[in-house]
Amino acid sequence: MSKNNLLKLIIAVVVSEFAGIIGSLFTISAINTWYATLTKPVFNPPAWIFGPVWTTLYFLMGVAAFLIWREGLGRKEVKIALSVFSIQLILNALWSIIFFGLHSLAWAFVDIVALWVSIIYTITVFYNISRLATYLLIPYFLWVSFASYLNYAIWILN
Repeated sequence: MSKNNLLKLIIAVVVSEFAGIIGSLFTISAINTWYATLTKPVFNPPAWIFGPVWTTLYFLMGVAAFLIWREGLGRKEVKIALSVFSIQLILNALWSIIFFGLHSLAWAFVDIVALWVSIIYTITVFYNISRLATYLLIPYFLWVSFASYLNYAIWILN
């Protein structure tokens, strides 16, 4: 791998992980306080699982973004794909702010539905550029699908 591509890979992964770091600033303080008081469905995973899962997913997202980026920003479809990716990354970070920071279960659900749709769109635009990048986003799509259902259940229960 060239130095230029290695730098792109590092940047893409760091930017993706940074979305998680932003979210964690709102999440960590709420886990043992506000979140602990909520009624949760029986299928709610233990709190400790979210950190490792999200760290892995952000890494995969970063690698996927790198695979698109290395195809060249001079290509219109690459610019569009990375713009769509950026939008879903922003929606991802916003969810933690809305859910854990603002304690708004309903608005968090609205955000996660928009996130889910934007992930589908990201997968669609990535597919024509890099199939591998597309496949790296499938675990993310599946987890956000589950998280959407979980958000909805917590909202209804509370």
